[in-house]
Amino acid sequence: MKILYLTFFFEPDLGAGSFRNTSLVKELSHQIGDTDTVDVITTYPNRYGTYKVESSLYEEMGNIKVHRIKVPSHKNGFLDQINSFKTYFLKTKKLIKRQNYDMVFVSSSRFFSAYLGYSIARQYKIPLYIDMRDIFIESLDNALKIPFAKQFIIPCLKFIEKKIFNYAAHVNLISEGFFPYFKKFKCQSYSTYTHGIDDMFLDVSLPDKEINTNSNNPKIILYAGNIGECQSLEKIIPPAAKLLGNEYRFIIVGDGKLRQKLLDEIKKENLSNVEIRMPVKREELIKLYAVSDFLFLHLEDHPAYERVIPSKIFELGALNKPIIAGVAGFACNFIADNVPNTILFKPCDYNSMVQLLRNYNYKLVKREKFIADFKRDNINREMAKSILRLVNIHQ
Repeated sequence: MKILYLTFFFEPDLGAGSFRNTSLVKELSHQIGDTDTVDVITTYPNRYGTYKVESSLYEEMGNIKVHRIKVPSHKNGFLDQINSFKTYFLKTKKLIKRQNYDMVFVSSSRFFSAYLGYSIARQYKIPLYIDMRDIFIESLDNALKIPFAKQFIIPCLKFIEKKIFNYAAHVNLISEGFFPYFKKFKCQSYSTYTHGIDDMFLDVSLPDKEINTNSNNPKIILYAGNIGECQSLEKIIPPAAKLLGNEYRFIIVGDGKLRQKLLDEIKKENLSNVEIRMPVKREELIKLYAVSDFLFLHLEDHPAYERVIPSKIFELGALNKPIIAGVAGFACNFIADNVPNTILFKPCDYNSMVQLLRNYNYKLVKREKFIADFKRDNINREMAKSILRLVNIHQ
């Protein structure tokens, strides 16, 4: 058995895509035989231009082979991403020449990877399994500001999208909220293996001491992750920080397309209680979680983001700190049903957020049921079985 595994992000890169795919590949490695192989074709670490880490272009780990392709540096802009993907597409096609695969697995959030997987699977007449982590076309429709671009680009992408998902043998939807969008395609079967909690967060021991309400030290609200269109931090953090004053301090750890816009808003409001730091490894991030009082999460106020489950909630929910979450739609319902001790507010509604925060009775809660239900190992085990079932059916 030989599986081609395509993912734009893989260890040691940062981000939800890297964490998800690295752990899933390792689980596949356990479930296949010693003579079977998983060929991973990914990119050299490039998630953030400001986060540099060395890695091998090729390495073997037992029955796993990892090829890392160097793509042009980018700042997460649309044209930058197209240029990066073009390099990934062409070099992947070159790498797979004269290889015989039994199936193609592709993890895709930006649509382009799904198209690459489709083009290979169709060329070699082998089954295609797609793990969809986002609905790219809806996100792009929100991001594109020029009407002409929307009128030309979106219909073209929808035409290609139809071909991809009508061909796919199986599609995993990372959020059940995606179902209404994907039910129009002729894909043979669907599943909903969602994000999960990594082991490193299960073993985190954070202090059980309650917050000292009489302390003069500001309460720390920590955000860690991407700073982009989806998060819209520039619309929520500066006005909230201005209203909260020196009793609260925001620490933002991350990078992304809208980092400078957020910095501009902070400067415009002359805020001294907001600090932005560069991305750090997860081990360092855990230390920041330990000294924070609240953990923050926010999605843009747009219908496209009402279908998703933010991957970060599985990390934050494994800890005992209260979570402040500005989300709507499926994400709001999911958090309300599964993640206790969360302050939920409508996206971009900073007045509501501030009022709820000020009325909140601080407590630490270990979310034992959430942890039991969403361990990454359990989710990966079942998802790997579904991948191998597809291979066996088509052999």
